[in-house]
Amino acid sequence: MMRSKTVRSLCGLLVVTMFGISTVVAAREMNEEAVPAELAEVGGELEEKLDGQLQILKVQIEQAMPKIAGEKKTAYLKARDAEKAAVVQLGAAQESRGRVGQAEGLVGHAKGKWIGGADQGIAKAQEMLKKATTEAEREAAQKDLVKWQKDRKAGVEALEERQAALDRAKLEEPQAIQQLEAAEKALAEAQANALRAFDQLDLGDFLTSDKLDAKLAKYSLLSEATPKVLAEFAERGRKQKSLIAKLLRDDDLMIQMAIADGARDGKVGTAMQIYAAIQKASRKAKRGELQRLALAISLEHAVPIAQRNATGNADAPATVDPVKRYLHYETAYLADELDPYFKELSVWDYRMVVNGEEPDETLIWGREMLRNYRPDHISTPDYRWRYVAAVRTEVQYGSGDNKYDKPELQFFQNILMNGGICGRRAFFGRFILRSFGVPTTARPQRGHAALAHWTPDGWVVCLGGGWGAGWTKTRYQKDRDFLANTQARDVVEQFPQVKRAQWVGHVVGEKQVFGFLSGDPDFWHGLALYKQRQIIEEAEMVALAAVGTDIGEANESRVPETVKKAAVTEEDRKITISRSGVITIPAVACSHPTNSTAKISFMDSNLGGKQLHYGRLSGDEAFEYTFDAPKAGKYQISARVVTPSWKQHLLVTVNGAEEPTDIALPFTVGMWEETEPVEITLAKGKNILRFTHQGGKGTTIKDFTLKCK
Repeated sequence: MMRSKTVRSLCGLLVVTMFGISTVVAAREMNEEAVPAELAEVGGELEEKLDGQLQILKVQIEQAMPKIAGEKKTAYLKARDAEKAAVVQLGAAQESRGRVGQAEGLVGHAKGKWIGGADQGIAKAQEMLKKATTEAEREAAQKDLVKWQKDRKAGVEALEERQAALDRAKLEEPQAIQQLEAAEKALAEAQANALRAFDQLDLGDFLTSDKLDAKLAKYSLLSEATPKVLAEFAERGRKQKSLIAKLLRDDDLMIQMAIADGARDGKVGTAMQIYAAIQKASRKAKRGELQRLALAISLEHAVPIAQRNATGNADAPATVDPVKRYLHYETAYLADELDPYFKELSVWDYRMVVNGEEPDETLIWGREMLRNYRPDHISTPDYRWRYVAAVRTEVQYGSGDNKYDKPELQFFQNILMNGGICGRRAFFGRFILRSFGVPTTARPQRGHAALAHWTPDGWVVCLGGGWGAGWTKTRYQKDRDFLANTQARDVVEQFPQVKRAQWVGHVVGEKQVFGFLSGDPDFWHGLALYKQRQIIEEAEMVALAAVGTDIGEANESRVPETVKKAAVTEEDRKITISRSGVITIPAVACSHPTNSTAKISFMDSNLGGKQLHYGRLSGDEAFEYTFDAPKAGKYQISARVVTPSWKQHLLVTVNGAEEPTDIALPFTVGMWEETEPVEITLAKGKNILRFTHQGGKGTTIKDFTLKCK
């Protein structure tokens, strides 16, 4: 589902007034340095004044709340309790159904790691015993042998017990399957009944009306910020007082903030300070998508984000500068360097773009590196893998090389250079997505790090188990609760109904719970979640299946990579000879292979024309060039290359010579660079250059240059 209808500014949908004063007019008429009378007090007086406003709002909202018939509320609560019971029943049935798998795992562990490990230890100890030349060596070997023999005996005993448990589980499995099917059916019925009971509360008119939005949003922001903290912020000076005054008079801005989940840790004052600084730095930040971007940065950076700097850069800033972060994305957006959907994102979406720990210059590097090295990852139509496929193809699995990380390189450059296990790979995936303006969040699961990211068709989990396997480091906690929120937000016209119910819950003092799986919500927060579910069902939202599950902790996917094929023309393959005799061979001018293979890919180049990519995976493959030299002699050959990692070489064999010539590839950190020239000898007329690659990493080649000495 494309989001053409879904990602426009919510301000345009929620134009309201408060206390009879137009917020637009008020904002225009207010001088930046002016301080209204209600904020002119100092000390505890200001806090008391703000607290009084909060209490007035509470009374006004409660007076406007709908009256719910007692019998309808009772029926709703009963239906909800029935759903809770069905959830518990389903959990028990799932546990029973999973006993076979658990038992099989335990049996496999006993056979493989326990007994198998003991057998290896016994064999090693026996070999050491044979080779022992001293009494001490024999004693040590004998001691190891006894230990491993005891381990094996324990493993055999455990295997007997585990096999018996597996046999019992298999006998009970048919019944467990039936119980699971029944529990799933019962839950579906209970959920449908709960939604019907929700509908019968007759809250449609209240939830669809925007008349209370200004008061609800103001209450939400004031209460989360607290009058005490707001007063302390305002007392710092006239500018701070003015900022708080502006906010409290701007209904549209408060609604926009509240829809986007407010400022981090309730730091509304700091958010307003950042927002004002951004709009002072750029006039473009006052409207459209750039205004939404500016607000997202203000809300997200209200609590400073620690910047992850190169370990060798002791002078780098400790935190991300929010104004510079905005200017970075504005510049990239206006230069058309970001994802095409960037302009359609909501404030809430943008928050998961701009919250990265990387310096702005590293974001620039990420975009340029991928444009140079793997431009096909930028243009792939499969949004599940767009940009993030770089993890799949370029970040090797394993931590053995992490000790070679260079202090002068940034964290994500080191990951590309030396790989990593699940954590580093997920870190890199999220980084490269943010570089191109794609929302993403961490999606860890038990014993494993993965990520989730936005696509035009909804959010998708990458490099881990599917939805339901983990959680998020957001206010939504459980991953399925996070997913449900994203799905409901996609229906922009209806999603404010969810927030209105949440805001009312906040007003009446409920604990804030944002998902059925993340807690047990009270009445109004529960209504919000039922409304959310209703929106999702009516829109027929479908959750995307996870991708990259098989490479979460593996170096190479079982699913072959699909590389976008570039049409290579004769012009692209044209080998040229200058008047001075310099031969230029385009990398795609191969006489073998003439088309892309699993290892070698021809693709469009950001430099214009085409380029050859020699992949990290899929074994080794030679490639050749056949051409005519104007004269025989010694030539200096060099190549224009991109390398994301170090210790790589091209070995070139000329005309079937026995010994190849080594062309050391520089570590270019993803940028274009020329290799140091090396000497080869060509014959006049036809020559064949045969290249092989050493290093086990990937490289991209634009062309070869041969200059006669």
